[in-house]
Amino acid sequence: MNNDLKEFGLSDEELFSHVDINDLDSEKITAPRYSYWHSVFRVFFKKKINIIVLALLGVIVLMSYLYPLFVDFDKYGNILDSTTKHLSPAKAMSQLGAGIHWILGTGASGQSTFDAIWYGSRISISLAFVCAAINMTVGVIVGAIWGFSKKFDLFMIEIYNIVANVPYILVISVLVMLFTPSFWVMVLAFTITGWVTIAYFIRTQVIIIRDREYNLASKCLGTSTPKIALKNILPFMTSVIVTLLATEIPSYIGMEVFLAYIGLGLSDRSLGRLIYESQNAMVTPGWEFEFWSPVVVAAIISVVLYVVGQNIGDASDPRTHM
Repeated sequence: MNNDLKEFGLSDEELFSHVDINDLDSEKITAPRYSYWHSVFRVFFKKKINIIVLALLGVIVLMSYLYPLFVDFDKYGNILDSTTKHLSPAKAMSQLGAGIHWILGTGASGQSTFDAIWYGSRISISLAFVCAAINMTVGVIVGAIWGFSKKFDLFMIEIYNIVANVPYILVISVLVMLFTPSFWVMVLAFTITGWVTIAYFIRTQVIIIRDREYNLASKCLGTSTPKIALKNILPFMTSVIVTLLATEIPSYIGMEVFLAYIGLGLSDRSLGRLIYESQNAMVTPGWEFEFWSPVVVAAIISVVLYVVGQNIGDASDPRTHM
């Protein structure tokens, strides 16, 4: 019995105290203290697989942002030495010395494939996070307004019908071809219309929720529309927004890799650029590590980001807190 009562976080005196004959006091019910985000993390960390995946994500992020700070990577450092080009891991460590730099071999210029991957990962991950932050922020705000305002709805529906019928990859390709495909040009290409589909999704969710009884009651009591949106609707959609974010972040990494693979990617040395430059190594015996290493790392980053986001989205659903 005592073990069951510990969840309330109250002492015996608080749980079992004399109550005078008072209608208000007699109707008080003791309930466990509830914290939304505490419950989210409790549900998330209850699964051991989430701890493993989150730790893997932490290692990837640390390697992407901290490792390049301590390594002076020079792609053309060994370019004059033809014997250092396209070496397998075993040959690279035998010729250049055992070390972490050569565990994935060398590339076309004799550079460390391992170092190049983490420099590229930093650019690709940064691009994904910046694009996701912009698109999600604009999409959620516009979608919330879109779901409430009928005049704005008429205008935005026309915008959505135009944007939705123009292939996303075509818009990105045109912008990349018009400008130098730098980091911020790619951000512009991914965000110029990327927020519209997110806003439409949020608009649909808002329309579903806005006419529920508690929102109608708030409106009848004089609560303003912005306050209803911020206090009643958006918090209710936390799990939906987090789940949507989980699909957005990896999609930008995949899109960047795809564009680079067809020759429309970043001019910077991102993961996509590494894969693009090492295409010939895929079919050349002994050079396979040069191509498959960035492919595998890009796949791992995308999968880990997706799994972490999806599981946090599931944990943020209050129905899982019971």
